[in-house]
Amino acid sequence: MTARPLPAARYRGRFAPSPTGPLHFGSLIAAVASCADARAAGGEWLLRIEDVDEPRTRAGAESVILAQLDRYGFAWDGPVLRQRERTDHYAAALARLREGGHVYECACTRRELETAPIGAGGERVYPGTCRHGIPADRRDRAQRAWRVRVPATATVGFTDRLQGSVAQDLARDVGDFVLRRADGLHAYQLAVVVDDALSGVNAVVRGADLLASTPRQILLQRLLGFATPSYLHAPVALGPSGEKLSKQTHAAPLPDDPLPALVAAWRFLDQPWPVSGATPDTVAAFWAHARETWAPARLPPVPMLPAPGSFAAGARDRV
Repeated sequence: MTARPLPAARYRGRFAPSPTGPLHFGSLIAAVASCADARAAGGEWLLRIEDVDEPRTRAGAESVILAQLDRYGFAWDGPVLRQRERTDHYAAALARLREGGHVYECACTRRELETAPIGAGGERVYPGTCRHGIPADRRDRAQRAWRVRVPATATVGFTDRLQGSVAQDLARDVGDFVLRRADGLHAYQLAVVVDDALSGVNAVVRGADLLASTPRQILLQRLLGFATPSYLHAPVALGPSGEKLSKQTHAAPLPDDPLPALVAAWRFLDQPWPVSGATPDTVAAFWAHARETWAPARLPPVPMLPAPGSFAAGARDRV
């Protein structure tokens, strides 16, 4: 498989964990891929804490994540960016979309949307109940979300550096999606688009579980006049029952000893070893090797793969 080209401008990538718990092997795969891709290109690698969803944030999780990244030899450029400190930027972007007539208020509740049709990606498609005005029986509701008006012809396509050609009919498969929730918090899709644009991120390397979000983000980039970065969606690791390793599935935190986990992530990504076959014996040696040998063309062009050995077991399996 031939690797697709990187942006012409100097590479600027990022890693953006959510502080809902410690990093696990699935997180490590995304971090290694994004950092190695940036360093091999002679570019910058930024760190962003995605804590826009305040109710899901766990106290102390950010400190744990930063300590894990430091122990595993990750070095980011510039200060850590935190979404909780950037709500003014999200509000300004939403105001721009409102001025352009691209968003509208919605007074529907989650329960009322439980019967909405399910799109090709398994998500419920918003039926457009409030698109032309809030119905009379819902106008007295104080809490309202803001949704983007997805054009009827909004088939958004892009070429992923690993997964190839991707296209999604947003009107059919997603519908008008939320940009600000009824509780006043800005949605992930808006926050990530604003953050990437304002940080100058031009290359996004992340897990393939976010592949379906990319067309939505590209639509918002176009509506806001932002440049679209290149995308590479690496395979995600699956647990023994076929579920994605995640904090929600109780994936075990990364071990204190970083080198075996780094080596396992490198092998998971099918990356090359020295001709001698010797495994780097220190974290610093691992990263020196990663910068020199990172080969996107060798990445498995699939969205998911089983996690290796002990990393496949979740916390619930270890109790």
